[in-house]
Amino acid sequence: MIPHALRRILLSTALFAVGAGVAYAAGESAARSAILDGYAAQAKAEAPIFAGFSADRGRALYLGPHAGGKADTNACAACHTPNPAAAGRHAKTGRTIEPMAVSANPKRFTDRAEVEKRFDRDCPNVLGRACTAAEKGDFITYLSGQ
Repeated sequence: MIPHALRRILLSTALFAVGAGVAYAAGESAARSAILDGYAAQAKAEAPIFAGFSADRGRALYLGPHAGGKADTNACAACHTPNPAAAGRHAKTGRTIEPMAVSANPKRFTDRAEVEKRFDRDCPNVLGRACTAAEKGDFITYLSGQ
C-alpha cells in the first residue's frame, strides 16, 4: 500500500503534468490561430470579398493535382501522402516527412517563420506560383481538422 503522503505527491505530479500538457496544447493552438489571423487580414487586403477560410478548398489544395506544378510534385500529397495523418517521403531524397495533420503532429503550423519558409519553397514546386494568403489559410484550416 502506498503511504498517504506519497499518494498525494504522485497525484499532484500527475495533475501538474496533465495541466502542463493542456497548457502546451493551448499554446500551440493559440500560435496557429495567430498565424491564421495574419493570413485572414492579408487575404482581406488582397480581396475585400474574402469571407473566411475553407477546409474544402484546403483539401483540394492538398490533394491536387495542380496543372502549374512539376509533374512529379503537382500535389502536396505527392510527398506527404493522401492521408495527412501519415508520414510521407520526399520525392527526390527519400527523406521521411512528419505528418501534416495537426492531430498527428501538433507542432505543425505554430512557428510563423517556418510556415512561411515552407510555403515560399513548396508552393512554386506544387502550384507553379506563390500561394495566396487565402490558400495558405485554407491549407492550414484543412490540416488543423485532420
